[in-house]
Amino acid sequence: MRTRTAAALALAFAASLPAAAATRGGYELSVLVDGSERSELRKGGAVYVEALKGREYALRVTNPLGVRVGVALSVDGLNTIDATHRDAASAVKWVLEPYQTIVLEGWQVSSSDARRFVFTGERDSYGAALGKTEDLGVIEAVFFPEKVRRPAPVSPMACDGRDSSRQSAGAPPAPRSKGEGAGGRAEAEKSAASALSDEYAATGMGDRTRHEVARVDLDLERTPAARIRIRYEFRPQLVRLGLLPPEGDRLARRERARGFDRYCPEPDR
Repeated sequence: MRTRTAAALALAFAASLPAAAATRGGYELSVLVDGSERSELRKGGAVYVEALKGREYALRVTNPLGVRVGVALSVDGLNTIDATHRDAASAVKWVLEPYQTIVLEGWQVSSSDARRFVFTGERDSYGAALGKTEDLGVIEAVFFPEKVRRPAPVSPMACDGRDSSRQSAGAPPAPRSKGEGAGGRAEAEKSAASALSDEYAATGMGDRTRHEVARVDLDLERTPAARIRIRYEFRPQLVRLGLLPPEGDRLARRERARGFDRYCPEPDR
């Protein structure tokens, strides 16, 4: 079954940018602050970066293939194009040309403007404003290559003139779980909002910036070629996770120590 996927094409940013932080088979995703890549920290297979509260950031994404790629890009579980919260395959996607790198600075709010990503606490996050807070602190890019067009095989015709090949049918809708009604969702969102804390990092909406996009149709593979996930936390949480040393830690001070790089000084008599 041929699937048409609507996608947003970023017009403003070209390739030839430095390599990104997290990679999967050449696909790359990184977090930039003031144009500089945030250092990545790893624990148990997860990739973390330190969030700087109140600072704006951008996301750099790279396509290593010689075909176009659709990228489902979410921040805090929300699609960066339309803020929907759904599976990556059905999400509206950014389009990267062959071997292209783009830099995305914020939430796309119209065909011409975006609102900048900014590190903030959970209570002031965009997710909290929308009542969607279950995935705060996570950035994820899922890459779907464009299908390579091949000649269609000729199917033999049955005696009655009908095509003997079976037609693909769409998948049935997923069953709805109990308690998924409007009342259940409202109670869950209220409970989640009361548990939010500004000690933990999330992403808010910053200043408006010009970012023009156009919609195109792509025939994408249904199975992603790569999935890259980056978690972000403020420094105290990274210290608690054992990824950074505490401020003023004596052992950290000793780790920075070095020997003399000149002759031995003579002490005063």
